[in-house]
Amino acid sequence: MAYPVSHKTVFVLDHGPAMMASSKENIDFDVFNKSRGPGIIPLAPVTKSLWTCNAEAAVEYCRIVYDLFPDDKLVQFVASDTSATSLNSWQHKQQNVQKLLDCLVVLGPPGHKTDPSDCSIVHGLTHAVEVLCELTEKQQDVRLALEETETTLQNKGRIICMTSLKSDRHVQSLQEAVQEAIIQHNQLSANADSFMPLNYCELVFVHVRPVGRKSDSISSPKKSVSPLLSVEVHVTDSGRSVATKVVGLAQRHYELFSTTVTGIPMKEEQNSGSSANYDVELLHSRDVHLEALNSGNTEGLLIQSKEGLPSQSLTLKWCTPKSNIMELQNCVGAYRVTPVDVNSRPSACLTNFLLSGRAVMLEQPRKGGTRLISHMLASHGGEILIHILSSTRSVLEDPPSISEGCGGRITDYRIHDFGEFMKENRLAPWTDQNIACDPLPLQRSENHLERMTRVWPIAIGDTMIFNMLSHLDPLPSLIVKDKLDDDEVLECKKAIYHVVGMESRNEPLPVPNAGLRTKGSKREEQYRQMWTELETLIKVHVSNSPQHQKVLDCFTDCHKTDGGNTSTIKQRDEAIMELETDLAVKELDTYQKLTEREKFDFNKGNSLSQPQSPPVKKIKTESFMFKPVPSSSSPQSLHTMWTNRLKAVHAMRHVEFAGRQESNDNTAELYPKLNETKSEVPL
Repeated sequence: MAYPVSHKTVFVLDHGPAMMASSKENIDFDVFNKSRGPGIIPLAPVTKSLWTCNAEAAVEYCRIVYDLFPDDKLVQFVASDTSATSLNSWQHKQQNVQKLLDCLVVLGPPGHKTDPSDCSIVHGLTHAVEVLCELTEKQQDVRLALEETETTLQNKGRIICMTSLKSDRHVQSLQEAVQEAIIQHNQLSANADSFMPLNYCELVFVHVRPVGRKSDSISSPKKSVSPLLSVEVHVTDSGRSVATKVVGLAQRHYELFSTTVTGIPMKEEQNSGSSANYDVELLHSRDVHLEALNSGNTEGLLIQSKEGLPSQSLTLKWCTPKSNIMELQNCVGAYRVTPVDVNSRPSACLTNFLLSGRAVMLEQPRKGGTRLISHMLASHGGEILIHILSSTRSVLEDPPSISEGCGGRITDYRIHDFGEFMKENRLAPWTDQNIACDPLPLQRSENHLERMTRVWPIAIGDTMIFNMLSHLDPLPSLIVKDKLDDDEVLECKKAIYHVVGMESRNEPLPVPNAGLRTKGSKREEQYRQMWTELETLIKVHVSNSPQHQKVLDCFTDCHKTDGGNTSTIKQRDEAIMELETDLAVKELDTYQKLTEREKFDFNKGNSLSQPQSPPVKKIKTESFMFKPVPSSSSPQSLHTMWTNRLKAVHAMRHVEFAGRQESNDNTAELYPKLNETKSEVPL
């Protein structure tokens, strides 16, 4: 059994005299005298030290962790100057923000009289490795339980070192010191009861510099130094920048995501009679929006973080609660939340509102104007949680009947398509297990099933494109592949051009009206929904291969939303001409591969002309063929030659009508004796 790296985190704070330097970020605290007369001289702004900024950023990191993971994630502080000092332990009673603030007060700021040559961050890093080897309360219980089953426990942890790095060589020497400390403490902890060898450590350096000052150290991504250690370096300015950087690290370390609650009504402090709308950004587990992020349906929902975090935030709109009573909602998950800016007035008002027992419904903004209430904020036992509301049928309702619809509202399930889907995704035993396969067959099967189900509507009334496959084939079946060749890309383009031609000719879409969930039966609305679904289908598979991107580019070029723009029509015509050229080249290649006999029949068929013969019935095909523009002055194209050849072959197989064969002008007269008198008709 292995605990994750995020189970134990050690903050190593540089407590040397160099941290007493100014952060160079001015703080204007004399805000009340600015509105007074000109005779009053305002006080000069103040600045915080590097130590103060680092300590505040580290405490903010712990606040987020303690709010979201009060039991599972532990953080310990270590100050390093002439020696290493632990400010708290792994015990649960010492895992809170108030305990850390009290310990920082007792520790005090770095001393001015301390000799800088006696101070080293290595003391704190070495002690941090020793701290990670200590067992937490949960690890001790799990270790005792696993000893009975003879299962080993994996010990992992993370070290976040906030200091001022001199150069890249300085970083190299520090990571070598940590590597040696891990090896030494693993040997000492091998037979200890309260210690355990460290199987893996993630070392994160945060190089903090005063605002406006340049440094030789540069940021470097995470890299593996050895099986026991990985190192990454982050360079940031002090002040607000270091706080934003540390909060961003907390997001990445604990897989957090941001949600911005917009449109919160709040009364103004100056004028209690008026109100304004505010936004509050919340942090929570990434699983809250896992379904939306995996499906890709986040268009218009993701915005840049308003609090300056290096990540995007998903917007949810406030819904005014109708009552104080929290109604029973069909929730599929609940996760703790914490504000990004906990001291702001909007965050405090929202927190107090929820802690008073009220619930807030959150909806996803939609372009069409429809409302989709997807989440709910509520408080339970003094903790604020965001609830994921089920947007599908509740399990408490009666299940719908597929055949008759009794007990349910959905009766148009794609039963036949689901049967075909099951046939296409059947599993078979891997015959030759001796052959190495990467990825494994099971992983390949899971990837195939994931691609097939990215867009797969359950009901007939939920889709347009899957009800008109005769006009889109083979695009829906080809686009789900992991790779596409040139011929398959050409087939997908032909399908797109076919639908473009249908729209230009104002042809109705061949979709059933029964169960179709659109705003009326307007043709423009049907085409709009069809284009939206087709774009979604192509975009969710565009990352499969570069060839998929070509299909998306073709769709973008053909379907523009700028009306009848001349440049757009010209680009579309050029794309169609390019496709006709590709078709002609492929027909030429096919002609070159024919045998001499086949070429003779082909040429003979082109030379035949039977103007008096009846027209040959055309074979129905679902593939889209463009009609070339006739021109008397230009020679026949390969497409015309190939069409004439097919007509000649079918004409040779045609059996002529016996009456026409006996006629003089190749025109048979039906019932020739119908107009004769009875006397002329022989008995």
